[in-house]
Amino acid sequence: MADVINLDGLGGIVTKAVSPEPRAGHPAPRVAEFPGGMLNAVGLANPGLEHVATVDLPWLARALRRARVIVNVVGSVIGDYAAVVRRLANEAVVTAFELNVSCPNTARGGEEFGADDEVLGELVRACRAATNRPLIAKLAPTLPDVARTAEAAVKAGADGISVVNTMPGSLFDPDGHAAGRLGRARLGYGQGGVSGPALLPVGVLAVRRVVQRVGCDVIGVGGVRRPEDVEQYLEAGAVLVGVGTAALADPRVPERLAAAWSRRG
Repeated sequence: MADVINLDGLGGIVTKAVSPEPRAGHPAPRVAEFPGGMLNAVGLANPGLEHVATVDLPWLARALRRARVIVNVVGSVIGDYAAVVRRLANEAVVTAFELNVSCPNTARGGEEFGADDEVLGELVRACRAATNRPLIAKLAPTLPDVARTAEAAVKAGADGISVVNTMPGSLFDPDGHAAGRLGRARLGYGQGGVSGPALLPVGVLAVRRVVQRVGCDVIGVGGVRRPEDVEQYLEAGAVLVGVGTAALADPRVPERLAAAWSRRG
């Protein structure tokens, strides 16, 4: 990306998920486009904590002068989250940690960490004990009451909330019948997360509900492509707006959006 855009033209960068051990991710194909956006099943692929700490973050420290770095954290058990945060807590380039609590908790049979307020609170408290840096809980749009879950995270020590993550979905290969592959899924994993333009109103509503219920700082994510989309999130009460899928289609979108809002003063 550094060869394509000016990274310091952005307000900040959220890293790919970081787990204690390297993850190979899901089998290909990992991405499938459709008219409303994109379906992806990357499987949280990443090189692991030590590689991020010794290679990726030092590179970012050299490459960035202004843009902030938020490290996205994942794990299979609560201890995984705390281990990543503890290891990176003293890295000067790290501004905050984003806890991806949509991951399956293997200690509870695969239930998402964010699906149970008590478990979520335990996770946030474990990470809070590992750092004084800001903690942001990233929540799924499928929660029964996203505002209540956000409130539980903040009470446990989270400084902010990021909404929303992707929604679950699946698509079949439209050419499967002709090729003799009846019922073949378009993704290697079979299902994945829906992102892109279709997620915009879902994210805006989640931001609005969290701000009204909790009043904490909220990052709005989902479906952002144009300045008008940014405005939707800000109107709902977000203090920051993230761009994901649109940057895969056109890496210059985030820089253009940041420049557009900078000109507005």
